[in-house]
Amino acid sequence: QVQLVPSGGGLVQAGGSLDLSCAASGSVLRVYTWDWYRQAPGQQRELVARITRDQVVNYQDSVKGRFTLSRDNVNNIAYLFMTSLKPEDTAVYYCSADVQPIDSEGYRTYWGQGTQVTVSF
Repeated sequence: QVQLVPSGGGLVQAGGSLDLSCAASGSVLRVYTWDWYRQAPGQQRELVARITRDQVVNYQDSVKGRFTLSRDNVNNIAYLFMTSLKPEDTAVYYCSADVQPIDSEGYRTYWGQGTQVTVSF
């Protein structure tokens, strides 16, 4: 069994910072791509940032220069550092990862539970 366990999030004033992390646990052989998505009320889920195993990172335009996605390949953790937060960043944030389980030749996509990020004016 593979699980993605997120932590972090909460309430912050505009201009503040919050950190999110997501740990892959269980029968994990290798984590390929890590993604962070978010979904605001009444909106579709959108990709915020993606990092490959080789540390190549892509960001949604609206978060470039404000969010930093990094990963720890030894402990299978992804970190999303969010600064200069805006009220429009308010959403439920989800981590996702392409994981190769132990005793498996292929990989599949796993999702963590959402974590709320609320940015007040």
